Amino acid sequence: MKIGFIGVGNMGGPMCRNIIKNTNHDVVVFDLNPAAMAACEGARAGASVADVAAECDVVITSLPMPAIVEAVVLGEAGVAANMRAGTTFIDLSTNAPSTAQKLNAALAARGVTMLEAPVSGGVPRAVDGSITIMVGGEDSVFEAQRPLLASFSGAVVHVGAIGMGSTAKLINNMLAFANMATASEGIMMGLAAGIDLDKLAEVVKGSSGASSAFAGLCARALSGHRQAAFALDLAHKDLRLAQQLADEVGVPSPMGAATLNLLRMARGMGLGPSDVSAMIGVYETALGKVAKLGG
Repeated sequence: MKIGFIGVGNMGGPMCRNIIKNTNHDVVVFDLNPAAMAACEGARAGASVADVAAECDVVITSLPMPAIVEAVVLGEAGVAANMRAGTTFIDLSTNAPSTAQKLNAALAARGVTMLEAPVSGGVPRAVDGSITIMVGGEDSVFEAQRPLLASFSGAVVHVGAIGMGSTAKLINNMLAFANMATASEGIMMGLAAGIDLDKLAEVVKGSSGASSAFAGLCARALSGHRQAAFALDLAHKDLRLAQQLADEVGVPSPMGAATLNLLRMARGMGLGPSDVSAMIGVYETALGKVAKLGG
């Protein structure tokens, strides 16, 4: 098959390179950053979104914002207008379920099938090919594309129809960010109380308070690594979408709302481009203390 990959940045780039490494497919890439395309050795650089869409059997997108996904797919020179009937579109981005359903309707009208396939695991797991992919779409389309998805992931879970992939991703991310917010609060309580933070972290990691979010906080912000592995701005976007979903389905979400407000405060402090774990900076600023491990 000929595979098109649009959006080969921090997440898309490693996933695309794993497809190149692990399959025999011809790969064509497009990104607004020429260096990102050049980093996908073994792939050909496409001239435009329309160029990639017109020549490929499967087109994959990995883009940062729902508005960008809509523009790339539904624009006059976009994916939907240029893909051939009988081809498949796969979106790895994080969207609202309603956005995925809107894209699917537009593509179906042109005879193009779609899978929404948001991913979880961050850049390190995109690099080593161990990310989890949660897929929404028809069974037959999923089964046809399962080998391609498996070529750059550790787990591929078909969660239901179009919209369910986005639902699973937003709930997962809400849980992760709310957990990290609570972990930040606990660390600052320990710092204010005078406990050795390295000892506290050791206790939590081996106890019932352990989580991947706590481990991420320790590995990133508390170790002085606040450059974004997953940007706080993107976390804010995902959690805002999760809150919109909670409104749509009528579920109270006080924990998600509190975490979203913490992220809003962090962005107001200029921490949006930093790693999501930099949310602890809100507490640090309020208390005039900096939390760190290793002395």
